[in-house]
Amino acid sequence: MQNYRKSAKLDNVCYEIRGPVLREARRLEEEGHRILKLNIGNPAAFELDVPEEIQQDVIYNLHLAQGYVESKGLFSARKAVMHYCQERGIDKVDIDDIYLGNGVSELIVMSMQALLNTGDEVLVPAPDYPLWTAAVTLSSGKAVHYRCDEQQDWFPDLDDIRRKITNRTKAIVLINPNNPTGAVYPKELLEDVIELARQHNLIILSDEIYDKILYDGVEHVPTASLADDVLFFTFNGLSKNYRAAGYRSGWLIISGAKHKAGDLIEGIDMLASMRLCANVPAQLAIQTALGGYQSIDDLVAPGGRLYEQRETAWRLLNDIPGVSCVKPKGALYLFPKLDPEVYPIEDDEQFVMDLLQQERILLVQGSGFNIDDRQHFRVVFLPRVDALEDAIGRLERFLSTWGQ
Repeated sequence: MQNYRKSAKLDNVCYEIRGPVLREARRLEEEGHRILKLNIGNPAAFELDVPEEIQQDVIYNLHLAQGYVESKGLFSARKAVMHYCQERGIDKVDIDDIYLGNGVSELIVMSMQALLNTGDEVLVPAPDYPLWTAAVTLSSGKAVHYRCDEQQDWFPDLDDIRRKITNRTKAIVLINPNNPTGAVYPKELLEDVIELARQHNLIILSDEIYDKILYDGVEHVPTASLADDVLFFTFNGLSKNYRAAGYRSGWLIISGAKHKAGDLIEGIDMLASMRLCANVPAQLAIQTALGGYQSIDDLVAPGGRLYEQRETAWRLLNDIPGVSCVKPKGALYLFPKLDPEVYPIEDDEQFVMDLLQQERILLVQGSGFNIDDRQHFRVVFLPRVDALEDAIGRLERFLSTWGQ
């Protein structure tokens, strides 16, 4: 009997955030075990709700969402994104330069499908948000990972980027604020990356989904606000800043050297039309979200919930012997390192699997973010302080007996 097999296009596509360890967590839950999930940035799971005014607007206007809309999205929602661009200094963005999608994830995949031919290369940070590597691979491209330096606050290593640019390189990905490290890139670094893109005719793909989740007075600079002679694709949405992950509402902004991208833009138009339109109810949330009260500012300020959870998790992790962690300046994650002299881990997936089975804590191994070493893991600090204290206490207990 001949079995049906998945496409060979998927052979090297990985998304470990929802990989084997998560499947084991689900099995344990089915047996009645309670799992503390520190593996995914899902605000709703930790009572971080969508602001009420956004929910009310969607409900009130739901009767308007029964039919298809224009493939790029509702005019009012794209107009709100256009105004946001003006506020953030991204110049010369018109309504037609904005595409609404079922979350940023759909728009990333769509962009890679429109851009890449077989063997084309995209520079992707290591560690990365793994959807980027997966989307490039699925689109017949090759993800070339450039190093982000833990000793330099996880900033991109410009020399490593230079060494990895070839005549097949089409674009460079920036994730800023960064998932999984929490790094926020300064203007000077962004300008250096832009200069490399300028010299080598690269597109800059700037993932800015956490651009309002910032700590300690750090400011986020939109990459596309710094030049108009380079082509920029900027990705953003409601999932994190507005805690609306389940709405699946994101946008893509094309700016800068649009005059050089007519054929590419035609390809994106084609793909946007093929899916008819993004889900309409979620588009109804965008205008209110961007124009309303920014409650995220309260959460990230000193005394705010996200700020205090970050402080607690970072301090407790660094207090564990053999564990170090760069303090995140943005986003919702910590990316701690285990000292290899203390914890000589060869298989970090097995490490987090053992932690899950023994302590009922679900994390993601560092290699799931396309980093070479096996000494890192990602921690989501969305749970309340008492839950984080309990989880990190269990992690410390596990580490104290690891390998015995």
